[in-house]
Amino acid sequence: MNASHIGILSSLLATATLSLAAATAQAQPIVKIDGSSTVFPPTEAVAEDFQKSKKGAIKVTVGISGTGGGFKKFCRGEIDISNASRPILKKEMEECAKAGIKYVELPIGFDALTVVVNPKNKFLSRMTVEELKKLWEPAAQGVITRWNQVNPAWPDAPIKLFGAGSDSGTFDYFTEAVVGKAKSSRGDYTASEDDNVLVQGVSRDINAIGYFGYAYYYENAKKLKAVAIVEKAGKPAVLPSMNTVLDGTYQPLARPIFIYVNAKSIEKPEVREFVEYYLRNGKKLVAEVKYVPLNDLDYKHALSNFSKRKTGTAFGGEAEVGVKVSELLARNPTE
Repeated sequence: MNASHIGILSSLLATATLSLAAATAQAQPIVKIDGSSTVFPPTEAVAEDFQKSKKGAIKVTVGISGTGGGFKKFCRGEIDISNASRPILKKEMEECAKAGIKYVELPIGFDALTVVVNPKNKFLSRMTVEELKKLWEPAAQGVITRWNQVNPAWPDAPIKLFGAGSDSGTFDYFTEAVVGKAKSSRGDYTASEDDNVLVQGVSRDINAIGYFGYAYYYENAKKLKAVAIVEKAGKPAVLPSMNTVLDGTYQPLARPIFIYVNAKSIEKPEVREFVEYYLRNGKKLVAEVKYVPLNDLDYKHALSNFSKRKTGTAFGGEAEVGVKVSELLARNPTE
């Protein structure tokens, strides 16, 4: 065989190898997920475990664009599953309906929204919901700028605020629970859908305060201090934890978190298998990433709703504070 023949053979082999690799990549089913940064840790944990169980035969991608950003992609049909730290809203329901997208709403665990300060902050260990409202309501913008304006017992020092961005479900839930109306907030604060940005901000400023999901606090407990919450006068100050979420004492900042599954995507075996795996193994994996899992009956009920393709939302387009998951799962959903 002369040199030219060898060259041609090598070229053919290279082309065949590339074609095979392309065919393999094309053949590998992909489950596409995006949305909430709060729901990212449990979904990512399930995705990793699921892919290992399938020995790489199925790929699962998990993005972070905030609950609102995830629903935008979901209602455009760009992803199979949307991670959400609050229920789907009316305008998102309308967008999905316009695009002919139906969905199954599945609670997968609980989160404890956690108010945090810098660990060097010696004066602040507890806050009432009323104080939080005074600090975060729209009327506070440009007006409540020093700590002693919130509580005269606190120092005359500047407040540096960090919180969820407007595309975040955490923003919607926090404002609903604290201010009394979703998306009602002062705007003069450092906002981000990436909770790690908020962690870094609070950890670097002694006068800072922020809020985000419990798992991000737990991961950074050496850099941050959690603030105990007093729901109303006469009630004790309660710190966020798995126990206080489960026993119902951490109010009003305990909340269910969700995945939304495109009904058409359920026809794809890889999506169906992933969601079933999530609901069957969620209790263990959700707890591993320091979120609060549902009880066994609620996971079974969610799996039943999924199997029956029970489409729509139990909320009707508005968030509710303090609702029980068992009640949600039993409701007749609206679309």
